[in-house]
Amino acid sequence: MTESASQKMTGTEATGAVSGGVRALLRLEGLTLLAGMTLLYGLWGGPWWLYAVLFLAPDLSFLGYLAGPRVGAIVYNAAHSHIVPLAMIMAGFGFAPPLLLSVAMIWLAHIGFDRALGYGLKYSAGFGFTHLGRIGRGADAKV
Repeated sequence: MTESASQKMTGTEATGAVSGGVRALLRLEGLTLLAGMTLLYGLWGGPWWLYAVLFLAPDLSFLGYLAGPRVGAIVYNAAHSHIVPLAMIMAGFGFAPPLLLSVAMIWLAHIGFDRALGYGLKYSAGFGFTHLGRIGRGADAKV
């Protein structure tokens, strides 16, 4: 790709965001994750006050954007990736600490909620550039 062609790429082309049916499928997966983890949490018997308190906790990662879009994207993605909460679930089932399982299920439910709403993993181009497409002001505008 020539330099002039790469300079012209912006928006979803530059960030590699999905579109169409794949985007809809990923959002549906998010909704399924939210519903499944919430149901599992209820069956597990975790305290609902803890669910309410921790459900939005991963959004504190927005504070990473105070250090700039690159750092913000790294911090946000770390808090909105399945890796750590899935590892917590595996450890929780292996060693059975109830709080660890509860936190992991709540965390995964939050990730599912965000993905269902279209809030994907972030690119360093800015908060509005996600793997699920542009979000926020100007998201519908052609860039």
